[in-house]
Amino acid sequence: MESRNLPVIAVVGPTGTGKSDLAIALAQRLGGEIVNADALQFYRGMDIGTAKLAMEQRGGIQHHLMDIMDLREEASVAQFQFQARECFAQIFSRGKVPVLVGGSGLYVRAALDVIDFPPTDPAVRTRLEHEVQRDGEQTLRDHLARIDPVSAARKLDLRRAIRAVEVFEISGRPFSSYMPERKYVQPAIQLGLNLDRASLHERLAQRVHLMDAQGLANEVRQLIPRGLREGKTSSRAIGYQQYLDFIDGHISRAEAIEQTIVATRQFARRQITWFNADDRVTWFDPSEDGMIERALEHLRQATSNS
Repeated sequence: MESRNLPVIAVVGPTGTGKSDLAIALAQRLGGEIVNADALQFYRGMDIGTAKLAMEQRGGIQHHLMDIMDLREEASVAQFQFQARECFAQIFSRGKVPVLVGGSGLYVRAALDVIDFPPTDPAVRTRLEHEVQRDGEQTLRDHLARIDPVSAARKLDLRRAIRAVEVFEISGRPFSSYMPERKYVQPAIQLGLNLDRASLHERLAQRVHLMDAQGLANEVRQLIPRGLREGKTSSRAIGYQQYLDFIDGHISRAEAIEQTIVATRQFARRQITWFNADDRVTWFDPSEDGMIERALEHLRQATSNS
């Protein structure tokens, strides 16, 4: 296969399944560059807890959209969409193939699919929050039912209900009208990695213990003066939240490890649910022999039939 004949390749699935290793192998074989779609790997310094590959582990492959944000910044899906598509265009212009890799489902869809993101206005949102405090939640929900019955019927939590009213006030369009289609903005192929539940759970537990041994607690300590506590996204990241509690003396190190394992397993389950809902994903078991060759053969067949 020649890279100029290939679409965007996306390697997706739950955490801990070896997505980065497959992406690097494919990029090496196909002449590609990697675009990160793990939202937590955007953050500088969040290395151990996000399983971010060190430079010497990246197989000589150029990686994009890693270490691009400070801890206090809040990740934006809309901004990522623009950045990822710019990366795709630049990689294609060099005669190479973009390999998108990550388990942040919404970010993957933002990069690949036709999605029109609803506008936002903090001033409108703040006003609506004050109105809820003054008039009560039901008044807002009654208003939402009038302007966007589809969203109202979804029984959104209060934060999302306020967001739906905010979007209508800014754009004049119902929040529900922004629901994305499963339609690629440009040709793409998604390869999914997953294991049976017992194997995945065991692998995730081993991974958390390895992160602890590699010095996750020290990493968290070093990130505190850089703004870890103040970051809305970074401070809530799995592992970092638990180890902040450990450092603050609220839980023991063993409890931090166990809580991180549980939270990681729950996150993996949500990832599986998200990607399973997309029938465009072709799944592979990374524990089986010859996975790289099987993935390459699938790409050959998919591109020859397109």
